[in-house]
Amino acid sequence: MKEVIDFRVLKIEHFESEDYLLDITPVGKSLLACKPGQFVNILIEDSPTTFLRRPISIGDIDEQKNTMSLYIKQVGGGTRKLATLKKNDIVNIIYPLGNGFTSQDIQSPLLVGGGTGMAPMLYLCKHFNKLNIKPHVLLGGRTKAALSFGKCFSDIAHLHITTEDGSLGEKGVVTSHSIFQEISTFDRVYTCGPSAMMKAVAQKAEAARIPCEVSLENTMACGFGVCLCCVTSTTTGNRCVCTEGPVFLSTELTEF
Repeated sequence: MKEVIDFRVLKIEHFESEDYLLDITPVGKSLLACKPGQFVNILIEDSPTTFLRRPISIGDIDEQKNTMSLYIKQVGGGTRKLATLKKNDIVNIIYPLGNGFTSQDIQSPLLVGGGTGMAPMLYLCKHFNKLNIKPHVLLGGRTKAALSFGKCFSDIAHLHITTEDGSLGEKGVVTSHSIFQEISTFDRVYTCGPSAMMKAVAQKAEAARIPCEVSLENTMACGFGVCLCCVTSTTTGNRCVCTEGPVFLSTELTEF
């Protein structure tokens, strides 16, 4: 079930890069049930150039505090407008949208995230924590500053880092990290981030015969499968990422 709800801003935390974490709570309501991998569509108020809602992955849910966290990267007018929000401002959101990751019977997961793809990895990591599992998490970025959000994983995961300039963790691209030498020890791989990164991660997983779930970040407008701008090609035909995804098995995607 999805709803259109007003949320109140509780806090906005800016990182070294232009990324920020937005903590919000529904006005006068309890949070709807959500799953790691799902997303929300946010209305950008008072902006003549951003009339379409912006899809943002859910970064965390705290049921006890009745709060949701959204990790957002400033990439255009809409996300830059959201970055100016202040405490007690109101944002209108449609949620929860999409499907989500599967976690049943998984004992040894590897989570791989880059860019805004780190957000669903945080939510998924905390979900595994509730199942008494401390996942291995690999985060990749160009520089140390690009991975400021990674501090959120430090106490809840076996954290591995790679940066292209070597300023933090191992130097190189994500799939050059030494953790992939141990990929056969994992029973499922989850990834979200830049398309090239996800494809490379999926290839590593498939070569080791490990199922890999990928969360696509296609351009989305409506969130209901009506506008068809997020369609992706799969082994069973074209499918809407916003309604039948964003999470797919890598083997389902023809581009992978």
